[in-house]
Amino acid sequence: MEFYPSIEKSDIQEIKKFQEQKLQELLMYLETHSPFYQKLFKENNINIADIQTLEDLQKIPTTTKNDIQQNNDDFFCITPDKIVDYSTTSGTLGDPVTFGLSDNDLERLAYNEAISFACAGIQKGDVVQMITTIDKRFMAGLAYFLGLRKMGASVVRMGPGIPELQWDSIFRYKPKYLITVPSFLLKMIDYAEKHGIDYNNSSVYGAVCIGESIKNQDFTDNILSQKIKEKWNIKLFSTYASTEMSTAFTECEFQQGGHHHPELIITEILDDEGNLVKEGESGELTITTLGVEAIPLLRFKTGDIVKAHYEPCGCGRKTMRLGPVIGRKQQMIKYKGTTLYPPAMNDILNDFNNILCYQIVIQSNEIGLDEIIIKVSTDKDNENFVNEIRDHFRAKLRVSPKIELIDFDVLSKVVFNPNSRKPITFIDLR
Repeated sequence: MEFYPSIEKSDIQEIKKFQEQKLQELLMYLETHSPFYQKLFKENNINIADIQTLEDLQKIPTTTKNDIQQNNDDFFCITPDKIVDYSTTSGTLGDPVTFGLSDNDLERLAYNEAISFACAGIQKGDVVQMITTIDKRFMAGLAYFLGLRKMGASVVRMGPGIPELQWDSIFRYKPKYLITVPSFLLKMIDYAEKHGIDYNNSSVYGAVCIGESIKNQDFTDNILSQKIKEKWNIKLFSTYASTEMSTAFTECEFQQGGHHHPELIITEILDDEGNLVKEGESGELTITTLGVEAIPLLRFKTGDIVKAHYEPCGCGRKTMRLGPVIGRKQQMIKYKGTTLYPPAMNDILNDFNNILCYQIVIQSNEIGLDEIIIKVSTDKDNENFVNEIRDHFRAKLRVSPKIELIDFDVLSKVVFNPNSRKPITFIDLR
């Protein structure tokens, strides 16, 4: 199995031609097997023979998470007896959206993760410690395991939390890489320092970071990444994926954005009117999955605002690269004339060593405007510290949100909810 696909080093026109061939196969498959897309083609008078190029995709309406939630069963292209795994993702209206995977889909998922981990430098024989759940219908955890197995790496399935057990496992099995939410690395460092663990002399070379951003838009380390590296001399690799895509964008050793895998996904970056943005501009990532059997998606709007980078990478790949997620479209905040996204506020709060945990809450006030409340647990329980945080917000973002000090035992139970796959640092009550 080739984990460094040659198509990724082909020239842009060759990649485009390759994807257009894959698109034809997908459209025929959807017209034959997908009740949702059959109806969409019919209602919009779309003849799939007219869709020959990637540019022709613009003739087809986009699909949203809301569409899947309201028509979940109609997206399935295979019968229930062909489904070997059920995964779910949170829905925009509250109820989870179900994704089934066939045996071939699981193979595709494993291949996707194998080529993505190969991007980050993981090789056959490496030991990798998974600090993420593999249960609770969580597709990513299963994908990591299948991908590592496929490429011949050894997996230590630790699951999230409990720094003591993580360190015991690191010194017992000597993993070269960790897969984790990056903020948990700070908890591991804190535990190691309090218990005299010489963590800089461990076997860990790098961590593949999931669920939280570790880079600024210019690919420099953000505050969270800097805080980890100041203490622990390890490499941090960004990765971006979602259940709907069944595909990951992972950084290579040059760390200039997550690489696109042309065999697996077609990408478009769209503005608010649904047009392709100009090169260098940000927009909503819209994807078309290739090679998916159970629930293939055509022009699915992810809700994530990103910027694409097209210049060839130093690693030799000529594929497009995705920059860090700027924010989720539905989480955009209009606050006193300023447009904000949660990642910008995360950076500010991560700048304070005395903040033990935090949660950003957005709600509408009595006149319908967005209001920001920052709930903070700290070991510096005084008004001066609150003013310090407020001043930092004013300096960096030109806004001054309401800040509430909350006892750590109370707030930590909400932020680190055992039923959640990652820390709940943002709640939208609008």
